[in-house]
Amino acid sequence: MSPASTSQFEKQAAFAALLARLRDDLDALLASQVATRAGATHEETRAEHPKDTRATEAAYLARGLAERVEALREAVAVLAVYSPPNFAEGDAIALGAQVELEDASGVGSRYLLAPVGGGAKLALGAGEVVVVTPSSPLGGALLGRCEDDEIALPAPGGSRVATVIRVS
Repeated sequence: MSPASTSQFEKQAAFAALLARLRDDLDALLASQVATRAGATHEETRAEHPKDTRATEAAYLARGLAERVEALREAVAVLAVYSPPNFAEGDAIALGAQVELEDASGVGSRYLLAPVGGGAKLALGAGEVVVVTPSSPLGGALLGRCEDDEIALPAPGGSRVATVIRVS
């Protein structure tokens, strides 16, 4: 298998792992939502006096979980039909790219620029890949960059400079 096809296979595996993670998160959140909704309507949650806010707090929590469930459903739907493009040598970083960076001290990092799922860390055969979205500071900084470009990465306590090693 050529390096380009190996990289494409690895990227497909990363997107499949991200979709599986989002589906697992959705299943867990749905179970939590059912339990929270049952708790919000349970007779023990009923207010015992005018300043008792247990029922109100439980209802807010149930509503928040319902909103999170809907957001995860949308993310799963988007990723289920998303097909990342192939990148050729010299192509700029765009949505669907897997990017390898290396900082001045030689430490490497890998990112997957995905439409959803930002912040997820995926353990793949060649190590860990961090998912970023175009709306994140790092994702925005990566967009449009090419191999050998230097980029200032947002980091706690300032930024650090890294070089784009590979875009696939």
